[in-house]
Amino acid sequence: MYKGMYTYAWDLNEEGVENVLERYRACGINTITLAASYHAGKFLRPHARKRRVYFPEDGTVYFLPRQERYGAIHPIMNSVLAEHDFFEELRVSAPDFKRVAWTVCLHNMELGLRHPEYAVRNAYGDPYHYNLCPAFEDVQEYVATLCADMAELYELDGIALETPGFLPYEHGFHHEFSLLPLNRWVKWLLGLCFSDACVSGAGKAGIDVARLRRQCMDSIDHFFEGAKAVPDETAYEWLIADLVTDPEWAAFLNWRCNVVSDLVARVREAVPAQTELAVIPTVQRPTAASWFEGSDLKRLAEVADVLEIPAYEPSAEAVAVDAGDVRRRAGPDAKLNFILRPTYPDLANGAETVAAAKALKEAGAAGIAFYNYGHMALGALDHVREALKVFDPQGETP
Repeated sequence: MYKGMYTYAWDLNEEGVENVLERYRACGINTITLAASYHAGKFLRPHARKRRVYFPEDGTVYFLPRQERYGAIHPIMNSVLAEHDFFEELRVSAPDFKRVAWTVCLHNMELGLRHPEYAVRNAYGDPYHYNLCPAFEDVQEYVATLCADMAELYELDGIALETPGFLPYEHGFHHEFSLLPLNRWVKWLLGLCFSDACVSGAGKAGIDVARLRRQCMDSIDHFFEGAKAVPDETAYEWLIADLVTDPEWAAFLNWRCNVVSDLVARVREAVPAQTELAVIPTVQRPTAASWFEGSDLKRLAEVADVLEIPAYEPSAEAVAVDAGDVRRRAGPDAKLNFILRPTYPDLANGAETVAAAKALKEAGAAGIAFYNYGHMALGALDHVREALKVFDPQGETP
């Protein structure tokens, strides 16, 4: 059974691979889900030996790519590779652990700046450099080549794809700021992509995307003129009304889901058969909101090997409710992994981690993982250890 811990290369670099692995073994972890491609951030690290607040290099990869394999877009190598190739080190020195490459696909500011022609663009044509648009052929080729390259190089047990689609308008960008009272409806409109590839592709599918784009701008402009605070419950009803009364909106959103599913299918075809392909469909809550990112759970379950669902909830009961809905949407045969955060702000500050694990076992979880070793205090590993006993009949907590 997959029992993973999401891990960063900089934590391995500072704490030492064997020291980290000993902690994992003591918890019952059997898989290192290691960041292979990652974005920028500002991360608080409570047990770090050196840098307690860490700023990763933006948009880089943590493996040694064969650059000659790539087309219009090439991966950017992280500076740690001058000293360590952790995927190779783990392959050689830790055969008792499975290795999964945690791969952030299209959330990449540095690549978006280098290749603005491939960035998501809103209805006004403004580029969102932090998100490459999955509708571009060159973008799909890049992601498929990236995954095949590392899977072959390191004989990976699995790949976990994150952000294979369209990001929401608000995504914690540096100094993200507005003096307007934005709501769910207007943020949905601001987040829609009208890149050249989206306009062309949706047009070929018979969608009047030019009209939708004008309507999108008119709606945003109308809101900006008044800029009144609207409760999210009201704004959500506006969104539903737009979708119900104009079927072309629903067709456009379904087309976006096809784009993302096609990208994942292309990765599955490119990657060796023995490398399991998982998809993290969203980090939005609830998981059902993944449609905005172009993630249709049922379609993704059909083209990938497994869905890896972030169960980032305040309580075990909320985890159970969301897991039940995921199963309903993905279908009875879908293979589902779940990710828990055994610490603040989730699961009653970690106290309900075991109860959440029990709920996920009842929901038919094929695997479970925890986020994230570097972010959590070491005391949270006690919750990890007890939660994993739930999946071990010999050690299950009564």
